[in-house]
Amino acid sequence: MEKIVILTGAGISAESGLATFRDAGGLWAKHRIEDVATPEAFIRDAGRVHRFYNTRRAQAAGVRPNAAHAALAWLQAAHPGEVVIVTQNVDALHEAAGSRGVIHMHGELARALCAACGHRWDAPPEMSRADACPACGACACRPDVVWFGEMPYRMEEILDHLAGADLFAAIGTSGQVWPAAGFAQEAAGAGAHCVEINLEASAVASDFHEARQGRASRVVPEWVAGLIGEAGVQSP
Repeated sequence: MEKIVILTGAGISAESGLATFRDAGGLWAKHRIEDVATPEAFIRDAGRVHRFYNTRRAQAAGVRPNAAHAALAWLQAAHPGEVVIVTQNVDALHEAAGSRGVIHMHGELARALCAACGHRWDAPPEMSRADACPACGACACRPDVVWFGEMPYRMEEILDHLAGADLFAAIGTSGQVWPAAGFAQEAAGAGAHCVEINLEASAVASDFHEARQGRASRVVPEWVAGLIGEAGVQSP
């Protein structure tokens, strides 16, 4: 098995303490998506949007990768072929665990974007509507995240990876957010074996050839150990 493409969603980071927008009682439960995660919301009230993402940025800075993140970093290091990690998450937990070249299709909390000129840079811990872009000087700075109604990043590159995959795995995804929900169909259509790893069946579970259910911190290391064993590499 040469090329492995992995899609991760909120479920892999939930065990590190980052709640998803479907969790009751979390940060998302206190805000309507339409008020904090759309381009229109930013136009209406940039201050509110910045305060929301400042809070998310602070929360993300205080968590650590779990065993599932570590297992994927190990797979990248040990697998003799290519391992591509695509994530819907805006945290940096994959990188903190040691993964390389992670494709953040929904952007990154730790990055800032100028809505005027498109310049990107490392975001400070707190952003505000008064911040000036270091490239053009416009006060049009926003979090470098993909909001609802916007096109995910690097889609052409992701589709190329799916077309060349021998194995595709979706970990901790709901199957309710497109276009990521269609990745299994894309990969299977190109001949890949597709595996879903989740607490429960996703909305697109029927698109996968195989399912493994349970906590990502337990199931992902077990799955990776099996793959590495098949490749003849001993676990650390």
